[in-house]
Amino acid sequence: MSDCLFCKMVAGEIKPDVVFEDDAVLACRDANPQAPLHVLIIPRVHIATTNDLTAENADILGKLYLAAKQIAADEGVAEPGYRMVMNCNPGAGQSVYHIHLHLLGGRSLGWPPG
Repeated sequence: MSDCLFCKMVAGEIKPDVVFEDDAVLACRDANPQAPLHVLIIPRVHIATTNDLTAENADILGKLYLAAKQIAADEGVAEPGYRMVMNCNPGAGQSVYHIHLHLLGGRSLGWPPG
């Protein structure tokens, strides 16, 4: 998608603060962090929302969560705890239409969220 912010990051047109990457995902620090650690874990393939997931591409979710686990360990929040959030559509707060997992940690995170 030529106008997708995250596709531009994946393509190298925009240089985010990368904390992790592999053949399936790119993870970078959020430009507007909501916690001391706030990382966006973005699949390299464009899927607009979770409503657009299919059986053929659903394996990407596992790759996002495995990357989150690794980043949490690398950033020292695995043991104290962290949160992972994926929003779908405007009512849930999705603002970039390319699925991505938010990894938040580094402080106590209340419940229920938002």
